[in-house]
This record gives sequence, structure tokens and C-alpha cells, in this order.
Amino acid sequence: MSHHPVRHSLSLTFAALVAIALSSCQLPSTSGSGSSTVRRAESAGGGRLFAGAGSLNVPVHSSGINDVARMFAGLNGSSASPRHKQEMDALWRMHEYGRGRAVRRWASSEIGDLQRHRAMFYPFSGPDYLFAHELFPSAETYILCGLEPAEPLPDLSTLSQGEIAYGLDNLRTGLRSIMDAGYFVTQDMRRDLQTTRFRGVLPVLLAFLARTGASVDSVDIVRIDGSGNAVLTGASGGSAPGLMIRFRSGFGGMKRLFYFRQDLSNGSTYPGGTFLTFVAKQGSPPALVKSASYLLHGDSFSTIRNFLTRQTSGLVQDASGVPYRHLVNAGLSLSLYGNYQGTLGIFSQQQPDLKAAYHSGRHPVESVNFGFGYLHSADTTCIIVARRK
Repeated sequence: MSHHPVRHSLSLTFAALVAIALSSCQLPSTSGSGSSTVRRAESAGGGRLFAGAGSLNVPVHSSGINDVARMFAGLNGSSASPRHKQEMDALWRMHEYGRGRAVRRWASSEIGDLQRHRAMFYPFSGPDYLFAHELFPSAETYILCGLEPAEPLPDLSTLSQGEIAYGLDNLRTGLRSIMDAGYFVTQDMRRDLQTTRFRGVLPVLLAFLARTGASVDSVDIVRIDGSGNAVLTGASGGSAPGLMIRFRSGFGGMKRLFYFRQDLSNGSTYPGGTFLTFVAKQGSPPALVKSASYLLHGDSFSTIRNFLTRQTSGLVQDASGVPYRHLVNAGLSLSLYGNYQGTLGIFSQQQPDLKAAYHSGRHPVESVNFGFGYLHSADTTCIIVARRK
């Protein structure tokens, strides 16, 4: 197996990519919440999420981080090896023809009202910006969260060709399940994201952003303060509490992607707590729940479950999200898609009431030509769209 000699060209990119410039930045306003800003913490340091920056503190040229994103994505004009580009192209075709195009058509037809919101919330997402974008392409603010860490990128000029190639190999391995089946396998993803020098969620997020046509401007470390506001903060080594990635869509509009390492169980996420306050401040955004390990079916996740049914403008989910009975009890208007026949055998959270609802005539039911979440066969999939009446 041969590897393309990429080290020299990548070192030139990272010579410029030495720091992230931190400044108070005006962000898109959100429905019902007016103007929103991300503040610099008084004690903030450099806020760099890239190792090897030394003591320099100069602005990063936007093309620097964008070049890195394109390299991870294996796009033309980047420093990616021919092998990485070829295999990333194949993975992208797998997604596009297997699910991506169909998901976008369905979303445009069925949830256009929810797509008009300026923000969207995706709990239990991990680094799955892909489906956040496919379902909510017009959002200006994306809020993702999971247990996977956000770690610094290394200075690629210090890596050998073998380390770079191994990191890109594992990145492709980590992406394969979501490109094929439409969801990450949690245990495999965590292993793949931690065993190379390209650790954590950032390489995956950057690859998805580039592949979906975004131009990445900056990456900042953020935390949520006691008032539920995002605050730019200094890098302290290891995993960051959160990321804010600023990027431009294909039409040039500035957007932002937040990723927070957040435990959503009741022991860590509280009613009125800082994290949910931050989400609510984005204008009661619609939420997406997919392949969430049926955690919302347990009492230990009642806080986030109640937030989704009471404080979002709508909910797009598969059967692993909020149980059907809770959606009904919350008085939400429901539309059903697919043909739910029960969940996978590895899970015990069957919903006979949901299965019956598909045949009762109580809610509108429409077929779909793609799988969604764990039920990735179109014949047995389940999509529930819940809206406030």
C-alpha cells in the first residue's frame, strides 16, 4: 500500500493555522429571541483548538481551516491523498444514492414549516452534522451534543505520512456506518475517534461541513455560563467543553455549529439548567432525535424528554426518540411516516401502541422510500413528526 507524499503541503497549511482569533462576534438572531452574541470570557486565553500553536496569537486565514476541512473530506484541490479522495467519494455516493437525496426531498415536502426556524437542536447526535443538514439545510444555528470528546487537532507538520494516512483511514472507518446505514454505531465510533492523532468529533464535523458545501471560517472553544450564554474560552488542554464552528453556506450566508459534550441524563441536565437555557434561547428550535439508543424511554432521561415535548417548536424523530405515549399525552399533533413493525431485536423498547397507531387512522400516515435511524429499511422504518397544536 502506497501513500501520497502529503506532509510538505500540509505543513504549509498549518504554518498559517497557528491560532484561532477570539473576538466578540455578532451571530444570527433567532426567532423570538432577538439578537444573540457569544461573549469572550474575561479570563479567556487564546481559545485555540489546534495543538502546536506555541506562543503565537495571530488570526487564522479562513482558507487555512477550510483547507483542513476539505482535506478530511477528500475533496478536489485539497491535500488529501488520491486513495483518501477516492474512498471518500465512494462513501459520499453511498449516502447520496442510498438515502441523502430521498431524505432531502422528503424534508422539503413534509417539514418545510419546521425548516423555516433559524436554529435546530439535535440531542444525542454525536458528530452527526450530516443529517442535521439534510433535514434542516436552512438553519443558521445547529446545536449538537453527545458524550464524544472534542479534542485539539495536531500540528500536521509534526506528523509522519504514516500517522496522517492512519488517521484518515480511521476517519473513513468511523464514517462508513452512517454513510451506509444512516447512523453511527456508538461503540465503534468512540473507538475510531480515539485511536489516531485525529481524535474526537472535530475531524468528522469538518469533513461533513466540507462535503455539504460549507466553507469553514473558524473554530472556537466555548462553554455555557451560568446565564445560559455561550462564552468563548481559553484552551486548557485535553477535551474542550464545547465547540463553535463558524461557516458559510453555498450561498454565502454565515452560520454556526455548536457541539457540546453534554450528558443528557437527569443527573447532569436539569430543568432550567444552563444547557437547556442556552437551547431555549435560540427561539424554541425544532429538534431532531435519531438513533438515540432508546434512552428517552427511561425515567432517568425525563428532563430532556419533557424539554423536547414542551419547549421545542416541533420534533422529527425515529422510534428511539420520545415514546409515542408521551407525545400523545403532551397534546402534540402527530404525523407518521413509514411502516413501524417494532424495533430491532437488540432493543427491548417495543411500542405496540405506536404500531397500532399506524393502522388506527388517528394520525396521517404516509409511506417513505428510505430508512431512517436504526430501522434503516424503508419497509419497516418509522418517522414521527410532532408539532404543537
